[in-house]
Amino acid sequence: MDELTQRLTVDQPVIMGGTNPTVEELRTRTGDMGYMLIKFTETRGGTELGVRLDRDATDLSAADFDKGTGTAHVEGTLVLNYDPVRCIADIDLATLKGTGRLALEENVPVSAE
Repeated sequence: MDELTQRLTVDQPVIMGGTNPTVEELRTRTGDMGYMLIKFTETRGGTELGVRLDRDATDLSAADFDKGTGTAHVEGTLVLNYDPVRCIADIDLATLKGTGRLALEENVPVSAE
């Protein structure tokens, strides 16, 4: 396992990535697009990852996008430095900040980067 991948396997602060993220963008990305950017802020310069969301594992039942409150639980897969991983994060809609981590995943094609 790559050293960066290893460091990101423990819970740590994350934010919704991209330029000027908004609650509306989070709604769109977790809904129609099924893809979002999650930035781990505790690495040198931060590590922003593009995540293909797993609709079955993502839970938006505690998120009120109209009021901008609650928490979105998002999960999805990607390949980081040749390591197939699952990104697991809980994002607070009020701040677009939260906690996340990576877990090794067996069924992600290595060429999917």
